[in-house]
Amino acid sequence: MSNSTTLTDKRDNRRGKERGRERSLISHFPKCLQMRRDPGASVDSFYEVRPECTDVPRTRFKIKAGKTLSVRKWQAAFTQEGYLDIGKTLSRIQHGGIHPSIRGEVWEFLLGCYDPKSTFDEREQIRMQRRVQYARWKDECHKMFPVVGSGRYVTAPIITEEGNPIQDPLVLRETTTDMGAVTTSVGNGSMASSIVSAVSILDEKEIQWKLTLHQIGLDVIRTDRTLLFYENSENLSKLWDILAVYAWIDTDIGYCQGMSDLCSPMIILLDDEADAFWCFERLMRRLRGNFRCTERSVGVETQLSNLAAVTQIIDPKLHRHLEALGGGDYLFAFRMLMVLFRREFSFGDSLYLWEMMWALEFDPDLFSLYEYPNSANEKAEGSKGKAKSIRQCGKFERENLKNGGKSSEAPLPISVFLVASVLKDRSSKLMTEARGLDDVVKILNDITGNLDAKKACTGAMKLHKKYLRKAKKA
Repeated sequence: MSNSTTLTDKRDNRRGKERGRERSLISHFPKCLQMRRDPGASVDSFYEVRPECTDVPRTRFKIKAGKTLSVRKWQAAFTQEGYLDIGKTLSRIQHGGIHPSIRGEVWEFLLGCYDPKSTFDEREQIRMQRRVQYARWKDECHKMFPVVGSGRYVTAPIITEEGNPIQDPLVLRETTTDMGAVTTSVGNGSMASSIVSAVSILDEKEIQWKLTLHQIGLDVIRTDRTLLFYENSENLSKLWDILAVYAWIDTDIGYCQGMSDLCSPMIILLDDEADAFWCFERLMRRLRGNFRCTERSVGVETQLSNLAAVTQIIDPKLHRHLEALGGGDYLFAFRMLMVLFRREFSFGDSLYLWEMMWALEFDPDLFSLYEYPNSANEKAEGSKGKAKSIRQCGKFERENLKNGGKSSEAPLPISVFLVASVLKDRSSKLMTEARGLDDVVKILNDITGNLDAKKACTGAMKLHKKYLRKAKKA
């Protein structure tokens, strides 16, 4: 009797424990399921679209707990002195992007504005120095053309190619309405006339700069016009000011169409105009070669040639088909490379794509390369210097170091592999439906709003590995 009772008790205890485990699993199951299928939070409130713009591509990027780099994770990545553990940060960005509230300050590191190995105090000192430098350049531009820094911008030519002022009614109106900071003494003449003609043309550089100012204005009013942010004219003038100052200091490239698309996110993410300028300036360090034009070529043609070479290796049939259609120069991919897919993605998704690209490409020596280019050249020519930490590099950069770190040729940027990935995904459609270049352009235009930024980066990384492997064998 006692034995049977003991067995019964044991069975009851076992069943009780099993039921307890089942209840525990049931109670936790919805939470596990929710974590696994977390749809994420929308970012639409950070980049509001004007109500009347109903045909804007939807933003796929979502803020996901545990994946997106959060404010808490970002702050925890710094030591008490301010040193940043960039390795962990890069991994987080590659998996889930950056929370919009900290995007601007994280971008400053990704673009090489600051060294992760610097302290809070060192970065603050650099920031103040740069703000002073930007103010000097802006003041220099203001003296040549007082509309700069006035809260206004121009969209009509202000001088002829010979440097003579144009007394156009539109120019006069644009330079007088709500002039703000402009305090030019006019005397008996009109203020606008004074602004247009007061400063005598000094040299060819000033003529060329003034000839671009209206083109900057025309591009500014077309840039991200669907965003509520640009309904405020102060934001338009801020974008114009930054591009005008950059056109003045970059004597080699100046201003080119497409730069406004690259600069616009900077002033949206960074409140201080000078900080936004330097973020844009660092981005242009990467891309300015694409804008360099000569009588015979445009700089981006080098990247288009690289794209052709990559496609020829990873998808030779597609490459031959495109050549047969007369597209062997790959000019149909011009826009994607020039403005880094800004037109193919929604505003929010293009930012997500950019930060993943920069995190994958990140080089811990980026700040030194930009800040001290001469010492970087000396290191390349002579001493080996201290080897960079692989852990502090982005995944794409690590692959380049493993496979071609000793090569004298600069590695191809991830943007080339992103475009190659898009072509590869549309290979079947391009092969069967494209009977001419117009068809190629139409098929690629249809991707607008239909691309997934993370999948595009994943595809680019796979093609990069495949390209390096095949290139080695070749």
